[in-house]
Amino acid sequence: MRFSFAPLAALLVIAAACSDRTPTPGGTDPGATPATPGGTPGALVVGNQPRMERLALRVAVAMQDPAFRARVRTALNASPFREHKVQFQRLLAASGGAFGHELARLNREADSSVDAEARATRPLEMYFPVAAQRASWTGDTNVLVATAERDHDRPVAFDIHGRRQLLSADAPPATPVLAIEPVETDFDHAPPAARVCNVDECGPGGGYLAPPAGLYMTYAHFTSTFEGWLKGNPEFEVHILGQEGTTDSLTSYQCAGEKAGAPYYFDQNQLDWTGSVMLFTQAQLDAYRGQHPNQNFRIVVWEDDDTACGIRTDADRFTQFENQLQAAYATLTGAKDTVSGLVRTVKGASTILNLISKAYSWITTQDDLVGNAVQDSVIGQYYPGANWIVKGENSITNGWLKLEMK
Repeated sequence: MRFSFAPLAALLVIAAACSDRTPTPGGTDPGATPATPGGTPGALVVGNQPRMERLALRVAVAMQDPAFRARVRTALNASPFREHKVQFQRLLAASGGAFGHELARLNREADSSVDAEARATRPLEMYFPVAAQRASWTGDTNVLVATAERDHDRPVAFDIHGRRQLLSADAPPATPVLAIEPVETDFDHAPPAARVCNVDECGPGGGYLAPPAGLYMTYAHFTSTFEGWLKGNPEFEVHILGQEGTTDSLTSYQCAGEKAGAPYYFDQNQLDWTGSVMLFTQAQLDAYRGQHPNQNFRIVVWEDDDTACGIRTDADRFTQFENQLQAAYATLTGAKDTVSGLVRTVKGASTILNLISKAYSWITTQDDLVGNAVQDSVIGQYYPGANWIVKGENSITNGWLKLEMK
């Protein structure tokens, strides 16, 4: 039997025509105009957004089928990954392609059509990004399937009848939203809760060794999650940036975050975090000072939107940001460890290194730059329980940290 793509094409036409009709409760702006693929009415369609929308539409239409909804719910509940995410293309291929076959059958397509679309699209993950909706959805038809290629874009959503609508970029609708979006999760490795310590971290009995001496963060507050709601929980990372070889550029010497191994692991999903996470060991500090005796380091916070612990940023924008910060605070925007009496501390220090390594310069997929940590006494700004201030672009205060040597 020969299958036709016509039913899907017809659904797309109907969806565009219906986008300004009866909205899903809490889901669209009243009176919204029909949207073009890409997230903004009238916007130029670029990247993977059109393919992502077609895949989201297929899933939404298939959700009319009770057995398919049950299959989706089972796959999500069984996921060991953060927020019960599943890798979309792998799910299609699982169990001999059973999920992909059902998706194609319910859309009256050939399996090969769905498979080709999925293969042509960047790796995707599927999950409910809003925790309350993830907990409350029972597998019923009260669900939207949404997608957005870039963080902070207005998500494009479909209901089970294929009606297309734009959601708010700032807040989720009341209707549970199943997101299909570019992968942030490392699906090739076990999540942190299941991770076993490696040789350098383990003692004779297999447990973690006592944390080494060095620079620690014990408290963090940020003024925003810097993450659109469709992207779920934020992924804050703290990077120690220092001189790259003998160049005039900065490179990351150490990353601390939810994808980093112990003792650099921490997972902050709210505006406030309290704990103890290593940022840079004393051995790393000594080695850096030995290699770069005249260069201090920077402590920079990002909200990760791409490769975990891999900086993706606009190099020119970063340089402009650091230049503005140095002009405001007399170049004391770096850090160094020092000994005062018998106490080892970390304090603000001069640095003129503003360029980011070209290896980190990505224009099309950027992490959110939260800011550069500057000692509170340099800025003259103080918060209870903190001693370093995170300054973002235009010298806006985006958070504050407690840093200490242990």
